[in-house]
Amino acid sequence: MKSRNVFIGASFIALLAALGVSQSVFEKQASAQAGAGITAPRFEVDPMWPKPLPNGWYIGQTIGVWADTQDHVWIIHRNDSPDAYEAAADQTPPTGECCKKAPPIIEFDQAGNVVHAFGGPGQGYDWPDSNHGIFADSEGFVWIGGNGGTDGLVLKFTRDGKFVKQFGKKGVKADSNATDHFFQVAKIFVDEKNNELYVADGYGNKRVVVMDTETGQFKRYWGAYGNKPDDTDLGRYNPNAPLAQQFRNPVHCADLSVDNLVYVCDRVNDRMQVFTKDGKFVKEQQYQKDSLGDGSVWDVAFSKDPQQKYLFMSDGRNAKIRIIDRQTLQEVYNFGEGGHYPGQFYAIHSIAIDSKGNLYTTETYQGRRVQKFVSKGIGAIPRKEMGVLWPAATGR
Repeated sequence: MKSRNVFIGASFIALLAALGVSQSVFEKQASAQAGAGITAPRFEVDPMWPKPLPNGWYIGQTIGVWADTQDHVWIIHRNDSPDAYEAAADQTPPTGECCKKAPPIIEFDQAGNVVHAFGGPGQGYDWPDSNHGIFADSEGFVWIGGNGGTDGLVLKFTRDGKFVKQFGKKGVKADSNATDHFFQVAKIFVDEKNNELYVADGYGNKRVVVMDTETGQFKRYWGAYGNKPDDTDLGRYNPNAPLAQQFRNPVHCADLSVDNLVYVCDRVNDRMQVFTKDGKFVKEQQYQKDSLGDGSVWDVAFSKDPQQKYLFMSDGRNAKIRIIDRQTLQEVYNFGEGGHYPGQFYAIHSIAIDSKGNLYTTETYQGRRVQKFVSKGIGAIPRKEMGVLWPAATGR
């Protein structure tokens, strides 16, 4: 009887093991099938980029990034947003050696070295109470915006920090039909071919503005669906309600594609809307539409193939980069997860791409960093939720 019980027990264990193997195989097959047939741009995080900042510098909430035609990477951050540990160095006398505020605008080379840094209050212009967004054009100019309490301006500098021009002014309030100033700008995109500046205007106003880069004249502007902007308070976003006919604050990006379509991040409405250059509505798509709080659609960058087949979208609420088919606006796959380790995100804010297809991201709130994701070319994507993309094959 005892031997019979042992046999039955052994058989039961073997059955459980077999079931476990079968379940494991099934899960792997299901995961593979979920991503079967997907080919798309692939990436790996570079945990060694950028190099440590010089001079004991730290960066604060990092709320803009751009890769210029030299593949130098520009970020803008709020150096007045230290945590308690970093703030200790600002006390008199200092309570410790760490740390020093880095200038708000920092330029990195491809190796991750700081090339130049500048920014802050100066003569002849109003520095924003809260800087936001950066664009470095091919002629050597750097553009920034501001989303502070009364910020209604865009600033233009040379790449070595010399002030060039101010567009708009401070001391303003919400007016989405004003033609002489902005209000709480989120992002700037320069159409150099046509000397036009696309402004996501943004945190206070609810519109896209197109401005002449030389004269500062407002040439056109529009709200959601191409409607005339309306500053009415829409209340909290409700994912079960009909889609709002106006943007919610913030309008967080307005970027122009090679085929002259404008992609607008309506962040808190969890949607991207697409327009012609004249503001005619073309199409829209929501992403993770049940995302509340600060929303899912934060920023976009276009892939570097001639047709710009893909969009790379930063989703700060859900800590992911979403790879989007630009024609259909459907998500192909995503990567990332919440956290502070390389390849993870804490409030991923802005995204940019260089000529080699490498991605750069910034993080706000307590994230406060820039990361690089190295392009690994087009290839098979095993599943739609890729998680953290560590260097080399890790089996994730």
